[in-house]
Amino acid sequence: MTGEKIITVFGSSTPTASDSAFRQAEELGRLLAESGFTVANGGYIGTMEAVSKGAATAGGRVIGVTCDRIESWRSVRPNKWIQEEIRSSTLRERAYRLIEMSDALVALPGGIGTLAEVALSWSWLQTAEISRRPLILIGEPWRQMIKTFLDYSGEYVAARNRALIHLVPNGKAALFCIKELLNE
Repeated sequence: MTGEKIITVFGSSTPTASDSAFRQAEELGRLLAESGFTVANGGYIGTMEAVSKGAATAGGRVIGVTCDRIESWRSVRPNKWIQEEIRSSTLRERAYRLIEMSDALVALPGGIGTLAEVALSWSWLQTAEISRRPLILIGEPWRQMIKTFLDYSGEYVAARNRALIHLVPNGKAALFCIKELLNE
């Protein structure tokens, strides 16, 4: 697809279809696809599956970046909504591919892995390891975490680097932010 914009979505593998976090992620995937964006994610379960499902059922393209290392210690397979699978050997390679291929990065609430992906993305944006792109964090848990971090270490984080993160309450606000920042 010529000129496609890829939105990478990070999030937890924990939520199931009966959880509100799953439904919110599914809505995000649907909103992104309906706006013409390709969705990329880690390709497995939880919010990754939800975002994939939402995008695929709305007619969008879904890329899953899966990982041999994950499958060696966890009984999990790529979700059925992925249309293109990109295999990586290590978690490091997986994170790099997800970040590098994106035009914008979005993080749903998640655990240690999601936190690592957000921190890596923020660091690479700060150091210009990757070109400038939106980094959008959805939900109150991120707002609280970033506030706590900046309250503790704010003197070490310049205002220009604080401005690299966009905190939004939900998927609709994330989509608005993406469109505004990508001039869509």
